[in-house]
Amino acid sequence: MKALILVGGYGTRLRPLTFKCPKPLVEFANKPILMHQIEALVKVGVQEIILAINYQPDTMKEQINKLQDLYKVKIICSQETEPLGTAGPIRLAKDHIIKDNPEGLFFVLNSDIICEFPLDKLLQFHKQHNHEGTIFVNEVDDPSKYGVILADETGRIKDFIEKPQEFISNKINSGLYLFNVSMIDRIPLKPTSIEREIFPIMAKEGQLYQYILPGFWKDVGQPKDYLAGTVLILESYKTHTPDVLAKGNNIVGNVLIDASAQIDPNAVIGPNVIIGPDCQVKEGVRLKNCVLLKGVIINANSWINESIIGWSSTIGKWVRIEGVSVCGEDVQVKDEVYINQSFILPHRGITSNIYNKNTVIM
Repeated sequence: MKALILVGGYGTRLRPLTFKCPKPLVEFANKPILMHQIEALVKVGVQEIILAINYQPDTMKEQINKLQDLYKVKIICSQETEPLGTAGPIRLAKDHIIKDNPEGLFFVLNSDIICEFPLDKLLQFHKQHNHEGTIFVNEVDDPSKYGVILADETGRIKDFIEKPQEFISNKINSGLYLFNVSMIDRIPLKPTSIEREIFPIMAKEGQLYQYILPGFWKDVGQPKDYLAGTVLILESYKTHTPDVLAKGNNIVGNVLIDASAQIDPNAVIGPNVIIGPDCQVKEGVRLKNCVLLKGVIINANSWINESIIGWSSTIGKWVRIEGVSVCGEDVQVKDEVYINQSFILPHRGITSNIYNKNTVIM
């Protein structure tokens, strides 16, 4: 089998982190978002993965050899010369997808989706109904914010309704699909939306089915959702692989700490904290609901809550950062500074308080 991962976006919603690298290579739970997806695809038997790339192609290509060696899977790039939407990249990669693909099946994944990736269940259901496409759907509490999916009791999709004001369904498109290769010929080689232009036709012809995604699901493409996804994946680890979580008298709730990080025993960590490689957390620090990427230093008695601290940043003593703030790469925050719901671009020094919400430090 084969798979195509849509990695062509500019990652604007996750800036300033995506100034350093493409969004699929930003670490989530201490490994790139893309790596979570590749692991799941290899586990279900995928032998070739096509990356539909556009933004920062050289950076993406630099990682491909490492990922191929790590997972023993062939990875190739299909590069857009213009943005082709969510369906056009599938058509562009047609020759790659159909070549040496005897099963005639391929997965499609949006690159900013995180879940438990039960792709084996999707594959089994798709083969059972024996039609052209299957969509993983996710159940949400408030469907009025989304386009919802209507399906019959067999899972055959009948219609798509955009942001209904009255309850008709709580199932939404999760951005994970399995198709027969025959569906590629439905897509013109031009900018095309799979959700608005391709799926409605497939549904009208009775060729599109839904399968309810078990476990958690999150689009982690913006800071607030990235942090919410952190909570969900840590809870999943607690359920399925609890040994990977940190333990200790100074650990509160679900916490993931890379083995190379140095944590002072008088720092209190958690709940819902992820600490990356080579980080240093000094005495008296309090971390909650936050992520430290590789090489971050948090000096004594600082407080970080609901925030993401980018690679190689240094936070001074008695600093307070909160309110879904994001520091880019190599941000230097001086002692006794307060930062509230702000976004700081890479390589900046912060010497004074930032009180106003949604401040961007250029």
